[in-house]
Order: sequence, then C-alpha cells, then structure tokens
Amino acid sequence: MPVRLRITLLFGTIVLLILGLVCGSVYYFSRDQRKKDVHLRLVNRAITRARLLAHPSYFDAEQLRVLDSSTMMALQDKSLQAYNYKGQKIYSYSEEPEDTLSVDSRILDDARVKGRVFFRIGNKEAVAYHHVDTNLRVVVVAAAYDELGLNKLHQLQNILWTCFIGGSIIAFLAGFVFSGRLLQPIKKIADDIQEISAQDLTRRIKEGPSRDEWYYLSTTINELLNRLQESFDLQRRFIANASHELSTPLTSISSQLEVSLSRDREADKYRAVMGSVYQDVRHLGKLTQTLLEFAQASGDPGGISIQQVRVDEILLELPAEVNKLNPDYSASIAFGEMPPEEEALIVIGNPELLSLAVRNIVINACKYSDDHKAAIHLDAADRKLTITIADKGIGIPESAMKYIFQPFYRVDHTGPESGFGLGLSLAHRIIKIHKGDIEVQSKPGEGSVFRIVLPAAQF
Repeated sequence: MPVRLRITLLFGTIVLLILGLVCGSVYYFSRDQRKKDVHLRLVNRAITRARLLAHPSYFDAEQLRVLDSSTMMALQDKSLQAYNYKGQKIYSYSEEPEDTLSVDSRILDDARVKGRVFFRIGNKEAVAYHHVDTNLRVVVVAAAYDELGLNKLHQLQNILWTCFIGGSIIAFLAGFVFSGRLLQPIKKIADDIQEISAQDLTRRIKEGPSRDEWYYLSTTINELLNRLQESFDLQRRFIANASHELSTPLTSISSQLEVSLSRDREADKYRAVMGSVYQDVRHLGKLTQTLLEFAQASGDPGGISIQQVRVDEILLELPAEVNKLNPDYSASIAFGEMPPEEEALIVIGNPELLSLAVRNIVINACKYSDDHKAAIHLDAADRKLTITIADKGIGIPESAMKYIFQPFYRVDHTGPESGFGLGLSLAHRIIKIHKGDIEVQSKPGEGSVFRIVLPAAQF
C-alpha cells in the first residue's frame, strides 16, 4: 500500500474516531438530559396532584379534571391516575377520553417502597409517585408523550449524522491532500538521489531553509554522499598508487632480465643482475605484505578476531622488534602513573593489529630521526589509555598534516629513507577500528609527537 494512502487512511480514521466520539457524546448527553427533564415534569405534576387529592373538601374530582385540562404542558397525551393503599383507582384523567393507563400492581408496590418509579407505557414515559401525609396515602401515576423533545432529539440525530458523514469525507480528502504535500519533499529527495551515480557523486540534495525533519534527512544524506565520495576518491587513488607501486619493481625486474638475456655475459655480470633483481623482489614482497595488512585493517571489523589485550605488554615487545628490523633503531618506554588494578590496562581488540599500528609509528619515528630513536610513554586515566610516541626528527610541514593519513602519501624530504606511504594510513585505520583516536603535533626541524588514545575495556 502506498505511503500516501496509508497516511490518508490513518488520518481519516483518527478524525473519524474523534468525530464519532464527539457526536456520540453530544447525542448521549442530549438524550439523557431530555429524559431527566421529562421525568422532572412528571414528578412535579404527580406531587401537585397528590397534594390536591389530600384536600377533597376544597377540590372534588371534577374540579381536578377541569384543572388538569386547563394546565399547559409541553408534553402530549397526558394522563393521571391515583391509587389508594388498597390499589383502588380513586382518580383518573386523560387528554384522550379513551386513553386509559393499565398499571401493573408491581409498579405500585415498588413505588410504595422506593418513593418513585420511572417506567414506560407504550410510547409514553411515566412515573409512579408515592405520597403520604396525615390526610392521604396515595400512589399517583403521571404519564405523557414528549413529542417535542423527541422531535428535537431526532433533528439533533440527523444533524450529528450529517456532520459525522460530511466531516469524515472532508477528513479523508484533507488527509489525501495533506499527505501529498507532506510527502512532496521526500519525492523530490528521491528524484535527486536517482540522478546521483557512482560516476557523479558531486551533486547534493537541496536542504532548504526550514530546519525541519526534511532538512535533517537531506543533511544526513548529503553527509553520507560526502563519505561515499571520499571513499570512492580514496579507492581510486589507492588503486592508482598501488598499481604504480607494483608496476615499478615489476618493470625493473622485467627490464633487467631482458637485458641480461639479450646476450651471453660473464658470471659476475649475471650475479650483479640477480642481486639487483633480488632487491626488487624483496621490495615487491614488502609492498605486497603491506598491502595485505592494509586490506585487512580496511575490511569488515566484524571479521577481525577480538580479545582482551594488555597494552603495556604490546609496548614492552616493541624495542626488540624495532631493533631486529634495523640495528640502528632504538625505542625507550616510560610509564606514567599506573592504576593499581590490571584491568585498567586492558583494551578490547586484536593484538596483532594494535601492535602493527604502534610499531609503524615507532618505525617512522626512528626512520626520520637523526638519532634513530623513539620515546614511548603510556598513561592510564579516566578509563582511557594514552600512548605517546615522540621523536626528534625532521618533523612534518603544516601543509602536509591533513594528508599524512592518506594511503601512499609521503612527505617530501631530502633524506635517503624510503617507504610506501602506507604506514601511517594503516595505523590510523587500525586505531579507528578499535574506537580510538590519533593526534599529531609536529614542527619542522624539531620532531613530531603522535598521541594514540584507546578506550579501556569495560568490566
């Protein structure tokens, strides 16, 4: 079912229920009030007649009938009958000569017990009123047909039905128009999205001036498109840079082998070519391994093995690993004020990836420092673990700070160090997977400080 039709039905149904409740309440209370008014008139007439009957010396039966006939009431077909304590009829009056009330003796008995009883006789409403004084004990039955009140009630019923049906039709029509206007921004947003493709992610949805739910939806979709565009651009750059990095050593290997096979050479020449090819193969192997690690860190976090990791244990292994990679590299570790409980040093994550992320930053610090040293410091406070890695190297220019975490980006410098430009990008992605943050402070010629903040495990 279309959303517009569902909104129309929902809106119309709600209005239908409200109209039904209002009209039903008006009719119910009007009917109840009419009945109370009729009962009050009948009771007053019965009380008056009972008091007159209690003084037969002043008013005889004929005089009372004349008085009843001359009494003006809005009720029609009025009838009055009086019964003594033996159930004998002692007085009777009716506007219609042949109209006689047939009252059940049980009603008279109930009236003597309860004082007054309301009931119906045919289309008439009646009351049996028990009157007791020193002169007389009598039950007066007064009955009448409320033609005027019932006609007004019927007219009110017709008016309410007309309002109910007309209001329902108007509600459904208004709901249809209202839902169309309500969904118009969504249709416009959907049309704009239809024109956006993977080849053209630069278009954005118009957000409009009103800060309403549609504005929030448009801004959310635009933010999503910004992230998608950034991801697509990053993927394109990654593929282009990876292809270039892979093709360079392959081209070098192919060229050297082609030249060496073009004619016979001495063994020393072949050995030199094989040594050069071996260096290119090692370079290619390192690049392939780095790309695999980058792909693993960029994949689905749900596919990574997660466990409790002691951050201090990972840091304590780094000096030996760094020195094993290059004997000139060294890393020192210092601990700040550590909490007494060991749980404060535990994070939830993958130990291999966390070690790889910190190691890449430490290796960069050693590589680009004149003394090839990196200082590592660990702090634990406020359920957070902060790893600081500082060096006294060449530093990072301010213009390059926003690019250092992009794949294959390398800061221009004159030193002999080389790399693929994936170390910091890989570390950044790993830290983000572990719901952490990484910050950099650097000044050219003075060194850099990398600060990694990881959330401690919740126990």
